[in-house]
Amino acid sequence: MHRIMFVCHGNICRSPMAEFVLKDIVKKLGKESDFFIASSATSCEELGNPVHRGTRAKLAEFGISCAGKTATRLRKDDYDKYDMFIGMDSYNLVNMIKIFGSDSERKIHSMLEFIGSSDDVADPWYTGDFDKTYEDIKAGCDALVKKLGY
Repeated sequence: MHRIMFVCHGNICRSPMAEFVLKDIVKKLGKESDFFIASSATSCEELGNPVHRGTRAKLAEFGISCAGKTATRLRKDDYDKYDMFIGMDSYNLVNMIKIFGSDSERKIHSMLEFIGSSDDVADPWYTGDFDKTYEDIKAGCDALVKKLGY
């Protein structure tokens, strides 16, 4: 079982987009039972809020629903519950280490490292470019699935 947590600042744009894109990929592969996939925030700003309308609209273009998802915060005890934490940008990576205290098992990764890039996934909250965010996340998720042997 692969237990994967996607992480961004508010858990309303990028990390839920990654959560539901990866869920869609593994469902289409018939491998849903091999994965537990979730997403969370490093901040408290959006807790309880639904996925941003731009993310919902972008996912809907591909027939992907994120209905019922609300923002949750990453917790220190999540470190023992997941195999991988995938941050959308360098600030997320730093904040995850602050929350966990360390990354002794090297579980923290950046989204685009799976495609060989050190770039951040741009935050569409600020850029308004949900298309570019989706392209980066889809490429990262596709590469992650390959890395995991699927």
